[in-house]
Amino acid sequence: MALTLLRHGEPEIAKGTCYGQSDVTTRPLDDGRFSALMNALPGSFARIDSSPLIRCTALAERLAVYFDLPVHADPRLMEIDFGNWEMLPWNAISRSEIDAWAQDVEGARPHGGESVAQMIERVRAYLRDAADFGGDILAVTHLGVVRCVAAALGRPNPFEMELGFGQSLTIEPKEVV
Repeated sequence: MALTLLRHGEPEIAKGTCYGQSDVTTRPLDDGRFSALMNALPGSFARIDSSPLIRCTALAERLAVYFDLPVHADPRLMEIDFGNWEMLPWNAISRSEIDAWAQDVEGARPHGGESVAQMIERVRAYLRDAADFGGDILAVTHLGVVRCVAAALGRPNPFEMELGFGQSLTIEPKEVV
């Protein structure tokens, strides 16, 4: 059983904006870019899961037509909740709050939202359920979730991992630690 994590498309917001669980749309994928995305995905899937945020569900629904599968929205695949930082320019967030977060990236919540540790636990719960499913899953999600997956798998430097918009990563969820 494999789990393919697909990052949503590029959001239609100003660069440098903090947008965790804010529901923002993405730039449309033309047919050529969608075809390239499809060619990059491995084989077929038994299930499509998606973050319930529109930037993921819009892509997941388009993929669902192609794969002839329903989309299962799962809030455990949502990006981190940045609380009162949501939709602020990163450079407008107080330096002392950013520093507090940087000193304890996993546990601090200076924004009043979700801690990275809390996010890792919800992602880990999703991974356990995915491992029990028994078929290949396509999950349309966010970079923060992909990084939490890397942390749950015990990968080195998980929060430095990069995955571009519309790119995917395939893992075996049974590797969860």
